[in-house]
Amino acid sequence: MLGSTHGTLTTNSRHARVAACGRPPGPAVHVHGRSAAAEDVDVSGRPLHSAVPDLDRFFRPESVAVIGASDAEGRPNTGITRQLIAWAERVGARLHPVHPSRSAVFGLPCVPSVADLPEPVDLAVLLVRDPLPLVDELASAKVKFAVAFASGFAETGAEGTAAQARLSAAVRRGGLRLLGPNTNLNAFEEFREDLEGPAIALITQSGHQGRPVFTLQELGIRLSHWAPTGNEADLETADFISYFASRPEVGAIAMYVEGLKDGRSFLLAADRAARAKVPVVAVKVGRTETGARTAASHTGKLTGSDAVVDAAMRQFGVIRVDGLDELQDTAALLARARPPRAEGVVVYSISGGTGAHFSDLATAAGLPLPTLGAEKQAELHQWIPDDLSVANPVDNGGHPVGDWRGRKIIDAILADPSVGVLICPITGPFPPMSDKLAQDLVDAAEETDKLVCVVWGSPVGTEAAYRTTLLGSSRVATFRTFANCITAVRAYLEHHRFTAGYRSPFDDAPRTPSPSARKAQALLRPGEQLSEHAAKQLLRAYGIRVPREQLVTSAAAAVRAAGLVGYPVAMKASAPQLAHKTELGLVRLGLTSASQVRDTYRDLTDIARYEGVELDGVLVCQMVDRGVEMVVGVTHDSLFGPTVTVGIGGVLVEVLRDTAVRVPPFGEDQARAMLTELRGRALLDGVRGMPPCDVDALVEVVLRVQRMALELGDDLAELDVNPLMVLPRGQGAVALDALAVCR
Repeated sequence: MLGSTHGTLTTNSRHARVAACGRPPGPAVHVHGRSAAAEDVDVSGRPLHSAVPDLDRFFRPESVAVIGASDAEGRPNTGITRQLIAWAERVGARLHPVHPSRSAVFGLPCVPSVADLPEPVDLAVLLVRDPLPLVDELASAKVKFAVAFASGFAETGAEGTAAQARLSAAVRRGGLRLLGPNTNLNAFEEFREDLEGPAIALITQSGHQGRPVFTLQELGIRLSHWAPTGNEADLETADFISYFASRPEVGAIAMYVEGLKDGRSFLLAADRAARAKVPVVAVKVGRTETGARTAASHTGKLTGSDAVVDAAMRQFGVIRVDGLDELQDTAALLARARPPRAEGVVVYSISGGTGAHFSDLATAAGLPLPTLGAEKQAELHQWIPDDLSVANPVDNGGHPVGDWRGRKIIDAILADPSVGVLICPITGPFPPMSDKLAQDLVDAAEETDKLVCVVWGSPVGTEAAYRTTLLGSSRVATFRTFANCITAVRAYLEHHRFTAGYRSPFDDAPRTPSPSARKAQALLRPGEQLSEHAAKQLLRAYGIRVPREQLVTSAAAAVRAAGLVGYPVAMKASAPQLAHKTELGLVRLGLTSASQVRDTYRDLTDIARYEGVELDGVLVCQMVDRGVEMVVGVTHDSLFGPTVTVGIGGVLVEVLRDTAVRVPPFGEDQARAMLTELRGRALLDGVRGMPPCDVDALVEVVLRVQRMALELGDDLAELDVNPLMVLPRGQGAVALDALAVCR
């Protein structure tokens, strides 16, 4: 493989852009194995920096106690004890067996209880069915860390969840840190010490799922740590992300995640990794209901709304892949590849068909395949026949590979300043040409700072060109499938693009409530859904534009209001708990005369009376009909709390479901990125003769709604601004309707 190095939340975002810089996180305080960031919270009281747990003594303890140790043949604990003794010897730790009825285990002196340990220990491994009774003893003995292998906790249902809650509470009281329960021995695996270069640190909630990544060592790729988190009664995935991101030997973090214990902790940890420019690659279970249900039964974890999890990972630079094969290949590339010198990808092959096939897949995946310039093409045609295309993909026809020309072609491609990645798909062995091609690629990779990738397509994988030449190189990234190569290279380019301009959104999250928050709080009605009129007042408090309108309680007042608002007008019934006015016939549009207004008022009140709706009045509203209807909203996710959604709105919102979501806090760059994810994004640019919309105004509304979500927190259960009419460029955006639900 490869050798390597390792917007302010504002109501006026267009005029408050901040240069990307990436300040370091706040200082951390380490106490008894736990750590806490310096007191720094956002407007809702949530932390703005992640704590970095001091896990050095977990992975490299000086002393270890094995409680329930055994050397009796045929007992499960015997094999575990034997493995732990070997591990302790490798890491230089003193191991103390603990068992009430044994004086020695495998020749080591054994004590009957934790209280009888001859010295304070860093790590206690609990080989017992119920770890809870031991927690107080461990705390009294000042044990720093414990590992509980026992199952039968949250993964089993309500009774097990209650037992796990008791275990978590006891651990918190005692001040120690616990890995598990329902975990395994993966943290104590034997890692190869003869491998060099940046390493992969591995986090898994299911130990078996980390095996493909662990076996990368057999291909020469270094692993430094393995954290099998299990049910996460205490130590969680986020703790290990934060710790691994601070380790100088870690080049990438690979994760298999079935669920997240706490969404906020995960985001803070991902933010720390992004600041440190350490890539995080994750397989996250729960894309389907079946996967989510299975994950819950396995580790008792919440998988969360997959759309929100996916968006949260994307906004903090976590690279989500689908399979374990993608996890290992992507993590290996990101751990060891130098940052790109350019983003251009060139596909080089000995077959026009191979090059065309790979290029189609790469282009569809979004990889940039620039056309090589005329001078570069002329240079390549010195060694490649003129009838073959060298524009990109580059087809050499086969024969130049077998002689001195092969290396000349590779060097010429890599010398192009627009090229940052060279990919050579070799669909099958064809010695001696494939042997020489592989060697030329390896030799060229040793002399360049650009990324060289090879796809070795042979299903056998025993060829010397693959096993010895390619896998023996620390500078060539070797893959077995087109798809995995494309996934990894795309992640590589996206990661470096993301971290190059990364500024933590937590740096600019609001610390104190704005005047808007104080106004809005006075408008909330705990436990109620606000009327449209009241919901619009909430928007107005945050500077979000609404149409001219008046709330009236008589036909005569409606006529007067229409004259003040200006014809044509819309009229709507207004009442708390009234969510679907259109379906009930309680909305009328385009009224142009006093008589229409008078009659409509009577119709609306009659319908409301028939439907049993108690109105607080009828809204007479300005008509706004020149723009694109969007929706902007706030909902609460079980893991992440308030989330902000934007999408194509109006009556199509429930049909198209074309939306994008983000977890606050986020800046203007993420608000704009949300729009690029919409399938209907082109509508905002103007289609079929329509003028371009005021995208800046739409982004401004998204950021103001986000501020509302942050400041009102749990008091605002739901907000739905639909439609938000985005007017032609320079004319702003107007919230035509709104629904707000208070807790």
